[in-house]
Amino acid sequence: MHKRLYRSDTNKMIAGVCGGIGEYFNIDPTLIRLAWVFFSIATAIFGGLLAYILAAIIIPSR
Repeated sequence: MHKRLYRSDTNKMIAGVCGGIGEYFNIDPTLIRLAWVFFSIATAIFGGLLAYILAAIIIPSR
């Protein structure tokens, strides 16, 4: 079966990007969210925010 990455409809806080990534890799979405926060802090918020916005636009919803 071919796995596809989708934004989560059930496990979402803002747009479902972290929930969808967590579902795709079978990882707790909370860990993905924490990693995203650390990435955002490390890039002075701009890199993480830009990456999230792009992911929300590019990754389709289910």
